[in-house]
This record gives sequence, structure tokens and C-alpha cells, in this order.
Amino acid sequence: MPAILDPLRERDLALLFAGKAVSLAGDGIYVVALAWQVYALSNVPAALSLVGLALSLPQVALFLVGGVLSDRFERRRVMLVADAIRAAALLAMGVLAVTGALELWHVVALVAFVGAGDALFYPAFSAILPELASGERLARANALDQLSRTVALRLVGPVLGGALVAGVGAGPAFLLDGASFGASLAALALIRRRGAASAGRPRRSVRLELAEGIRYVRGQAWIASTLVLAAISLLLFWGPFEVLLPFVIRNDFGGGAGDFGAVLAAGGAGAVVATLWLGQRGQPRRRMRAAYVAWGLMLSSLIGYGLATATWQAAAVYTVAYGLNAVAVVVFATMLQETVPRELLGRVSSLDWMTSYALIPLSFALTGPVAALIGARATLVGAGVLGACATVAMWIAVPALRARDAAVPAPRPTPVPAGPAS
Repeated sequence: MPAILDPLRERDLALLFAGKAVSLAGDGIYVVALAWQVYALSNVPAALSLVGLALSLPQVALFLVGGVLSDRFERRRVMLVADAIRAAALLAMGVLAVTGALELWHVVALVAFVGAGDALFYPAFSAILPELASGERLARANALDQLSRTVALRLVGPVLGGALVAGVGAGPAFLLDGASFGASLAALALIRRRGAASAGRPRRSVRLELAEGIRYVRGQAWIASTLVLAAISLLLFWGPFEVLLPFVIRNDFGGGAGDFGAVLAAGGAGAVVATLWLGQRGQPRRRMRAAYVAWGLMLSSLIGYGLATATWQAAAVYTVAYGLNAVAVVVFATMLQETVPRELLGRVSSLDWMTSYALIPLSFALTGPVAALIGARATLVGAGVLGACATVAMWIAVPALRARDAAVPAPRPTPVPAGPAS
């Protein structure tokens, strides 16, 4: 068995990854369907910016709440509630689209519930992994998570989404994504129950529990500075990529939904190669440096989209960029899970998600007006330059980032035992 598949020997990890992979494949379909549906309703970047704003605002507002809930209650139950919310919103959107009743305001309202479900699910998921795995298996579990996420969300899903939207329209694509959360709900229901991380500890107010998580992060300069960089980077990256790349493919390259899906799938292929390599060889020796180099190069990929003249060129850029993103995510997530105390991990993970997403609503709000002022391509190039510069500046300005590599070496790879999965 390849080393990266070692976590699947654990029954509960196998169930967790299986359910999440199916729902992420549905989300890969949804990403393509949403962009094409919105541009069919209103073919201006500002329309998709508005939808992105509606999706991201609940995420930012509720990530911290999701972190507190995942530390107070059984994390599996929190994920069940999150999947139920997302399934209901996507099924409603699909029914409206199939019946021809869908309007832009419907999309704006329903994606807000999808964002709320995300805010509950992801802190709980990040916090439950160390309950199910430790040591090198935890590192492999993170690599496998990134691999399955990539294959489902950026490879299989977009290809299916492009074909579905081109063949039968966006409505059935939304319905299929909603149904995919049913598979995730079934898998989560089969995972063994575990106690809440806060079991046996006195219950305090939400404010005090949040303050405890914030104090911990502020005391770890390598975590705090990386979260600040993530917020700045995604301000520069998210809106231009999500709004302007499909706009350029549709209006400059003359492409369709299938072309957009192919670009996303190319990125998925790049990330598959990167995560397989990382899962097989183990974590890099200087993990923080590796994460920052990969992240800075990924942000600079926006320059490539701005200069591209054909769909295949954008696909080539995304192949490399999403592979680099996979390396950065796996390395930093593993370091976080190894370091943070278990009883704080839900709140620290929610701070990670919240600060990373904090400026995404502003990114969506600015992308449309800036693109209207200077053009879509100039916006992409400028954002890529600023993102790369921000990464280099943070690495130089914060000595704790460099000290982290010297203080905590990467875990040594351990051999994968032979035999059937449990």
C-alpha cells in the first residue's frame, strides 16, 4: 500500500475521508455550475463578486463560533449539522434552477447558508483528525486529505460539472451536489462516537473560550504571522481568481463551462502529483520555509492568468500553482495539529479559517470595481505581484518563522505495515 494511503487502515479515518471526498466532488461540480449560472443571469464580474461576498461573509462571521462548538461538543455531531445545512441549501437552489424560477437574489441568499455550513464543518474537521491519527500517520492523513480534496474538488468534480452544465444545465448539477452531502452524512453517522474535547472541564462563556484561543495564537508568533499573511494573501488572490478567471475564459478565450472545468481539473492533477510526492517522502526538513516558498509562488501564479492568451496556458499555470498550494497547506496544517493542545485545537483551527477568510468578502467586493477600472487582466497581474511581495516581506520581518524550522524538525517517516486495512 502506498504510504499516503496508510491512514485508510483506520476504519473511522476511512469513513471520514470517503464521505468528505464524495461531498467535495459534488462541490467541484457546483463551482463550475455556480459560475456559469451567475454569468447566465448577469454577465458582469460584479454579479459573481456579489455571490462570492454572500458566501464568504457567513464564513467569516461564524468560523469562531464553529471553533467553540467543535471544542464544546462532539466534533462528529457538529459536522453532521453542517452537512445537513449545506445539503438543504443546494437542493433548494437546484429545484429553483430546474423549474426556471432561479433569480440572482435566490443564489445570493442560498449560498449564505452554504457558507454557514462551511464555517461549522471545517474547524471541526481540522480538530477531529488528531483524535484519529498521530505522528507520521497524522502527516499522512493531512496529505491524504489534500489529495482527496484535490481529486474530488479540482479534478473529478469540475470535469463532471463542465459536462453536466454543457449537457443539461446548472440545475441538475446543484441537485447532484446537494445529494452528495447525503453520502457524507451517512459516513459521519457510522463513525464511532467520541467525547467532547472539553469533557470534564468547567463550561465557560463563549467570550472567555474565544479569548483563550486568541491568547494562545498571539503567544505563538509563527502561527500569528502566518495567519496575518493568509488574510492579506487571500484578499489579493481569492476575488481575482474566482471572479476574473472564468470571466476571461468566457469572454476573452471564447470558452465554455467545459473549458473552465478543464482548467480546474488541470490544477487538480498538479496537486495530486504534489501530495502523492509529499505523502510518500514525508515532510520537508525545513517545513516553514517550504510552506512560505510554495505559498509565494502560488500567489504569483495570478500573473500567469493575466498574461495567458489561451485556455491551455491558464491550465498549465494552474497545474503548477495548485500543486504548490497543496504543499503549503499540508505542511502548515500538520505543524498546527502537532503543536496546539487538543482542547484548544478547535478554536485555533477556527481562528486559522476565520483570519484566512476575513478579507475574502472585501476581495470579492473590490474585484468587480477594480476590474471595471483597469481591466480584468491588469487586476490579475497586479494582485499576483502584490501577493508575492507580501509573502517575502513577512518571511523577512518575522524571525520566529525562521526559528521555527530550527526548533522543530519534521517527523521522520515510518514504514507502512503490510496487511489488510482494519
